[in-house]
Amino acid sequence: MRPIMLVGTSSDVGKSWITTGICRWLKNKGFTPAPFKAQNMSLNSFATFDGLEIGRAQAVQAEACKLAVMVEMNPVLLKPSSVNKSQVVLHGKPIGDQTARDYFLGENKKHLFLEAQKAFQKLSSQFTPVVMEGAGSISELNLKHRDIVNMRMAKAANACVYLIADIDKGGVFGSVYGTIALLEEWEKALLKGIIINKFRGMQVYL
Repeated sequence: MRPIMLVGTSSDVGKSWITTGICRWLKNKGFTPAPFKAQNMSLNSFATFDGLEIGRAQAVQAEACKLAVMVEMNPVLLKPSSVNKSQVVLHGKPIGDQTARDYFLGENKKHLFLEAQKAFQKLSSQFTPVVMEGAGSISELNLKHRDIVNMRMAKAANACVYLIADIDKGGVFGSVYGTIALLEEWEKALLKGIIINKFRGMQVYL
């Protein structure tokens, strides 16, 4: 079974909770799912049993899968330490602080992307399917070429991608249309459906 990836038209559209729900639904159906988010930003981390750190959302998703927390579920964690600076945590261990400019414009993103792929491959060799979560919007044109968590990761994993939008924010259909219109053809080919969150519950359009 191919990995499933939940991405968004923007931040705060419900990706983490929907990913959590899908994890538990798959577990109840007899699958062996595991959560994965290549890069997360969270001030409050969760400690694994061996004293390493991942994002709290992936820890909740692991619980939904009835799994012990593993660093591979969130290989890159950014922990804000000031207005423009974050501590970079790789495979559960801090590797230094970077400003937002240094992080997004620096040369270490290629290395972090390779490490994220290794973590995904380890998970996918043990669990089926891996349920992946993106971050923010998938159509941030100024960030896409350095992105390691959204569509580039989906391509590396050959994932079935579902776009989430929150109708409570207003302009939901325009945001969905605009997000898809800004995708490249290879990105559109990975997109399998749209989830409108908070639309009198949740409805999926395939």
